[in-house]
Amino acid sequence: MDPDSKPRPRISVTITDGRGGPAAAPGLARWLASVAPRAAPRDVAVALVSDARIKALNRQFRRRDTATDVLSFEPSDIVIARGVARRQAREAGHSYEDELKVLALHGLLHLIGYDHHAPSDAGRMARMERRLRQKGGLRAGLIERSRAPAPATRARRRSGPPHSGGAERARAGVGPREH
Repeated sequence: MDPDSKPRPRISVTITDGRGGPAAAPGLARWLASVAPRAAPRDVAVALVSDARIKALNRQFRRRDTATDVLSFEPSDIVIARGVARRQAREAGHSYEDELKVLALHGLLHLIGYDHHAPSDAGRMARMERRLRQKGGLRAGLIERSRAPAPATRARRRSGPPHSGGAERARAGVGPREH
Protein backbone atom coordinates (compact mmCIF):
# COMPACT_ATOMS: atom_id res chain seq x y z
CA MET A 1 0.00 0.00 0.00
CA ASP A 2 1.20 3.48 -0.86
CA PRO A 3 2.18 5.21 2.40
CA ASP A 4 0.67 8.48 1.13
CA SER A 5 -2.77 6.91 0.64
CA LYS A 6 -3.24 6.10 4.34
CA PRO A 7 -5.23 8.61 6.38
CA ARG A 8 -2.91 11.06 8.11
CA PRO A 9 -3.35 13.78 10.63
CA ARG A 10 -3.88 17.09 8.86
CA ILE A 11 -0.98 19.42 8.80
CA SER A 12 -1.28 22.97 10.00
CA VAL A 13 -0.26 25.57 7.41
CA THR A 14 0.27 29.21 8.34
CA ILE A 15 0.51 31.91 5.67
CA THR A 16 2.36 35.11 6.64
CA ASP A 17 3.93 38.18 5.10
CA GLY A 18 7.36 37.09 6.34
CA ARG A 19 7.26 39.51 9.28
CA GLY A 20 4.69 37.57 11.28
CA GLY A 21 1.64 39.35 9.92
CA PRO A 22 -1.11 37.73 7.87
CA ALA A 23 -0.83 37.53 4.08
CA ALA A 24 -3.61 37.26 1.53
CA ALA A 25 -3.58 33.85 -0.13
CA PRO A 26 -7.19 32.63 -0.08
CA GLY A 27 -7.41 28.86 0.14
CA LEU A 28 -3.65 28.20 -0.05
CA ALA A 29 -3.29 26.82 3.49
CA ARG A 30 -6.30 24.53 3.15
CA TRP A 31 -5.19 23.35 -0.32
CA LEU A 32 -1.60 22.58 0.75
CA ALA A 33 -2.83 20.69 3.82
CA SER A 34 -5.20 18.65 1.63
CA VAL A 35 -2.50 17.48 -0.80
CA ALA A 36 0.42 17.14 1.63
CA PRO A 37 1.98 13.67 1.75
CA ARG A 38 2.28 11.79 5.02
CA ALA A 39 5.95 12.70 5.37
CA ALA A 40 5.18 16.44 5.51
CA PRO A 41 6.03 18.32 8.69
CA ARG A 42 3.09 18.67 11.09
CA ASP A 43 3.36 22.48 11.03
CA VAL A 44 4.37 24.39 7.90
CA ALA A 45 4.89 28.14 7.58
CA VAL A 46 4.60 29.79 4.16
CA ALA A 47 5.91 33.36 3.97
CA LEU A 48 4.90 35.52 0.99
CA VAL A 49 7.66 38.09 0.68
CA SER A 50 8.89 40.79 -1.67
CA ASP A 51 11.31 40.00 -4.45
CA ALA A 52 13.91 42.11 -2.64
CA ARG A 53 13.54 39.98 0.51
CA ILE A 54 13.89 36.67 -1.31
CA LYS A 55 16.87 38.08 -3.21
CA ALA A 56 18.52 38.90 0.12
CA LEU A 57 17.80 35.39 1.42
CA ASN A 58 19.10 33.83 -1.78
CA ARG A 59 22.29 35.92 -1.50
CA GLN A 60 22.73 35.05 2.19
CA PHE A 61 22.09 31.31 1.96
CA ARG A 62 23.01 30.43 -1.62
CA ARG A 63 25.47 33.18 -2.58
CA ARG A 64 23.27 34.03 -5.58
CA ASP A 65 22.43 37.70 -5.99
CA THR A 66 19.09 37.24 -7.73
CA ALA A 67 15.45 36.88 -6.81
CA THR A 68 14.21 33.31 -7.02
CA ASP A 69 10.63 32.05 -6.77
CA VAL A 70 10.69 29.77 -3.71
CA LEU A 71 13.13 28.79 -0.98
CA SER A 72 12.61 26.00 1.55
CA PHE A 73 14.25 26.03 4.95
CA GLU A 74 14.24 22.92 7.10
CA PRO A 75 12.41 21.89 9.09
CA SER A 76 9.19 23.61 7.99
CA ASP A 77 9.52 27.03 6.33
CA ILE A 78 8.70 27.90 2.74
CA VAL A 79 9.40 31.40 1.40
CA ILE A 80 7.75 32.55 -1.85
CA ALA A 81 8.48 35.76 -3.76
CA ARG A 82 5.20 37.50 -4.60
CA GLY A 83 6.48 39.41 -7.62
CA VAL A 84 8.23 36.42 -9.15
CA ALA A 85 5.10 34.32 -8.55
CA ARG A 86 2.93 36.91 -10.34
CA ARG A 87 5.26 37.00 -13.35
CA GLN A 88 5.48 33.22 -13.53
CA ALA A 89 1.69 32.95 -13.30
CA ARG A 90 1.34 35.23 -16.33
CA GLU A 91 3.97 33.25 -18.25
CA ALA A 92 2.28 29.95 -17.36
CA GLY A 93 -1.16 31.28 -18.27
CA HIS A 94 -2.83 30.66 -14.92
CA SER A 95 -3.82 32.62 -11.83
CA TYR A 96 -1.52 33.98 -9.16
CA GLU A 97 -3.36 31.73 -6.67
CA ASP A 98 -2.51 28.65 -8.76
CA GLU A 99 1.13 29.74 -8.99
CA LEU A 100 1.28 30.04 -5.19
CA LYS A 101 0.00 26.45 -4.98
CA VAL A 102 2.62 25.24 -7.49
CA LEU A 103 5.42 26.94 -5.56
CA ALA A 104 4.17 25.91 -2.10
CA LEU A 105 3.88 22.27 -3.19
CA HIS A 106 7.34 22.32 -4.72
CA GLY A 107 8.78 23.89 -1.58
CA LEU A 108 7.01 21.34 0.61
CA LEU A 109 8.51 18.45 -1.34
CA HIS A 110 11.97 19.91 -0.79
CA LEU A 111 11.23 20.18 2.93
CA ILE A 112 10.58 16.45 3.15
CA GLY A 113 13.80 15.55 1.36
CA TYR A 114 13.08 15.41 -2.36
CA ASP A 115 15.77 16.88 -4.59
CA HIS A 116 15.11 16.57 -8.32
CA HIS A 117 18.63 17.75 -9.24
CA ALA A 118 20.30 14.95 -7.29
CA PRO A 119 21.27 11.96 -9.45
CA SER A 120 19.90 9.66 -6.75
CA ASP A 121 16.42 11.19 -7.16
CA ALA A 122 15.83 9.34 -10.46
CA GLY A 123 12.60 11.25 -11.12
CA ARG A 124 11.01 10.56 -7.71
CA MET A 125 10.31 14.21 -6.96
CA ALA A 126 8.80 14.85 -10.41
CA ARG A 127 6.50 11.83 -10.03
CA MET A 128 5.42 12.89 -6.52
CA GLU A 129 4.87 16.49 -7.62
CA ARG A 130 2.78 15.30 -10.60
CA ARG A 131 0.64 13.02 -8.43
CA LEU A 132 0.00 15.60 -5.71
CA ARG A 133 -0.72 18.48 -8.09
CA GLN A 134 -3.19 16.30 -10.01
CA LYS A 135 -4.83 15.41 -6.69
CA GLY A 136 -5.07 19.15 -6.02
CA GLY A 137 -6.35 20.04 -9.51
CA LEU A 138 -3.28 21.82 -10.91
CA ARG A 139 -2.32 21.52 -14.58
CA ALA A 140 1.46 21.71 -14.47
CA GLY A 141 4.12 21.64 -11.83
CA LEU A 142 7.37 23.52 -11.51
CA ILE A 143 9.57 20.60 -12.57
CA GLU A 144 7.55 19.99 -15.74
CA ARG A 145 7.63 23.68 -16.63
CA SER A 146 11.38 23.87 -16.15
CA ARG A 147 11.84 20.98 -18.59
CA ALA A 148 9.48 22.36 -21.25
CA PRO A 149 10.86 24.56 -24.03
CA ALA A 150 10.35 28.25 -23.38
CA PRO A 151 7.78 30.04 -25.56
CA ALA A 152 9.39 32.06 -28.36
CA THR A 153 8.38 35.41 -26.82
CA ARG A 154 9.97 34.49 -23.53
CA ALA A 155 13.13 33.19 -25.18
CA ARG A 156 13.59 36.53 -26.97
CA ARG A 157 13.20 38.52 -23.73
CA ARG A 158 15.76 36.49 -21.81
CA SER A 159 19.45 36.07 -22.31
CA GLY A 160 21.49 33.29 -20.83
CA PRO A 161 20.31 29.81 -19.85
CA PRO A 162 16.59 28.95 -19.75
CA HIS A 163 14.70 29.56 -16.53
CA SER A 164 14.97 26.57 -14.21
CA GLY A 165 12.03 27.39 -12.01
CA GLY A 166 14.29 28.85 -9.35
CA ALA A 167 13.04 26.81 -6.43
CA GLU A 168 15.78 26.10 -3.98
CA ARG A 169 16.27 24.22 -0.74
CA ALA A 170 18.33 25.56 2.10
CA ARG A 171 19.23 23.57 5.19
CA ALA A 172 19.37 25.80 8.23
CA GLY A 173 22.68 25.39 9.97
CA VAL A 174 24.17 23.26 7.20
CA GLY A 175 24.11 25.84 4.44
CA PRO A 176 22.06 26.13 1.32
CA ARG A 177 21.53 23.30 -1.10
CA GLU A 178 20.32 23.74 -4.64
CA HIS A 179 17.27 21.67 -5.43
